[in-house]
Amino acid sequence: MSKVSIVTGGAGLIGRTVASKLLAEGHRVVIADNNTEKGLQIQKAINNANLKFINTDISNEESVKSMIEETVSRFGTITCLINNGALANPYFQSGEKFEDVSVEEWNKFLNVNLTSVFLCTKYALPTLRKSKQSSIINISSTRYLMSEKNTEGYAATKGGVVSMTHSLANSLSPDIRVNCISPGWIADENEELRSEDHEQHLVGRVGIPNDIAQMVLFLSDEQKSGFVTGQNFVIDGGMTKKMIYKE
Repeated sequence: MSKVSIVTGGAGLIGRTVASKLLAEGHRVVIADNNTEKGLQIQKAINNANLKFINTDISNEESVKSMIEETVSRFGTITCLINNGALANPYFQSGEKFEDVSVEEWNKFLNVNLTSVFLCTKYALPTLRKSKQSSIINISSTRYLMSEKNTEGYAATKGGVVSMTHSLANSLSPDIRVNCISPGWIADENEELRSEDHEQHLVGRVGIPNDIAQMVLFLSDEQKSGFVTGQNFVIDGGMTKKMIYKE
């Protein structure tokens, strides 16, 4: 069966690695992102007819609808939707105190991080339903269960993504499997980090994009994960299971 995957936020650190790995596994892939420069750079660098960049504002209904239509027009179907797009910066910018945070910024977190999952799923569903063995993979964050100050918008919306996952898994069963991945600290492989950064993780290192991509490959493969749905997988090197006290 021909596999066609959409990766929202596909021009970002995790998204572009996911797209590349899916492509290598024989998927035809759409990168949906609002960063035209990066998206076109990735498309040019990979130079594969099975990869298509589509400029998309995932918080805008018409933009999402157009992206889905263009995907189906180009590749004929959709078998996997990866809702990876989100605001890159988890911190509030409009105020240092919670009471100073603007409603506009709060709504931006809701629209980009959570409503986008609703929109992309809504408009992909008719095509996903026609495809046998289709799936949806949502990308949350370990920030849904642990936080820093001034990250309420990010934490709340990523928690919403986790909750939406198990709800959708019920609503869309048995035709479509829906799962979630919650990455921990994921860094570019070339980023310089301190030994202390790596030591916070039980596996002894900070995560890299491929750690997430490999789970996406697993969850998108019906033969390997056909009995898996409604689940949230924390991929964080054990960081959220380690008590850290200052000595």
